[in-house]
Amino acid sequence: MAENTGAPLTVIAASLQRERRRVGLSLAELARRAGIAKSTLSQLEAATGNPSVETLWALSVALDVPFAQLVEPPRPRVQVIRAGEGPAVASERADYVATVLSASPPAARRDIYRVAAQPGEPRVSEPHMPGVVEHVVLAAGRALIGLTDDPVELSPGDYVAYPGDLPHVFRALEPDTSAVLVSEHV
Repeated sequence: MAENTGAPLTVIAASLQRERRRVGLSLAELARRAGIAKSTLSQLEAATGNPSVETLWALSVALDVPFAQLVEPPRPRVQVIRAGEGPAVASERADYVATVLSASPPAARRDIYRVAAQPGEPRVSEPHMPGVVEHVVLAAGRALIGLTDDPVELSPGDYVAYPGDLPHVFRALEPDTSAVLVSEHV
C-alpha cells in the first residue's frame, strides 16, 4: 500500500478536480499525461484513493502546478487579521514586536501606499489587472474596506486582504482615518 501524504483526501480531491478543469483535461487525458491509471485518478477525485507522494507529484507535473497546491486547502479570498492576532515575534534588544501579516510570494511585485481619508464619499475602485491582491492595515480611525459588495469594518491595527481585480472600496468612518495599503501584482 502506498504511503499516505497526510493531506486530507477531500482537499486533494477538490484540488485535482479544480486544476484538471482549469486546464481543460479529461480524466483519461490527465491520467495518461501523469502516467497513472484512470481508475486511480477517478478514486482520488472521489476522495476514496490513497495517494502516494509519487502519484501526486506526477499529477502536479502534468497539471503544471506546485505540489503544495494539490495538498493544501485553498486560501480564502478575503483574509482578516485583527489587532493582536497573527504570528508575532519579539526582538531581544528592543521593545519591538513584528507580526507577520502576509509573506511575499516569490517573484511578486508590490506597491506600498500610505492612505489618508476622511468620512464622506468612499473611494470606489474598479478592478485592477488580473491577479492583483490588495493588503490594508488600518493605522488610525475606522473604515469599511474590501470588496464593494461585502466590505469589512476595520479598527486601528486590523488587517484585510482582498482581490484587487474585483470592484473594491475604502470608506472612512471617522475623521483622519489612515492606513497602509500594499498592492501586490503577481
